[in-house]
Amino acid sequence: MFKFLTPKSIKPPFARYSHGVEVPLGKRLVLCSGQVAITADDQIPEDAGAQAELCFQNIAAILGEAGLGLQDIVRINAYVTDRAHLRPYMDVRDRLFSSPAPASTLMIVSGFARPEFKVEVEAIAAG
Repeated sequence: MFKFLTPKSIKPPFARYSHGVEVPLGKRLVLCSGQVAITADDQIPEDAGAQAELCFQNIAAILGEAGLGLQDIVRINAYVTDRAHLRPYMDVRDRLFSSPAPASTLMIVSGFARPEFKVEVEAIAAG
């Protein structure tokens, strides 16, 4: 369905992600706003890995409204507030997405709207 792009002329990805993903003509796109780790009853996990899990659960719920799932994600943008949160986030991402994985960017940022948040994830899915 998707064409995962990893040209031999450039350095391979540093982790489990694709340099690009081609979405075939005629597919619907669903763009998910950045999701932070907060439950419907305002609970926020302390652990960065647990926050990443909740971010992806929220994204799965959004995609479910469109009849899609995590397997339909073609692009992930993720943000963490500290280098120490990179590995917990990547462990969750790598468990949820097999190879070939979506295109992905992971950045360290100075913070989010509330200081309790350590991870934010946005996604684009196609189906």
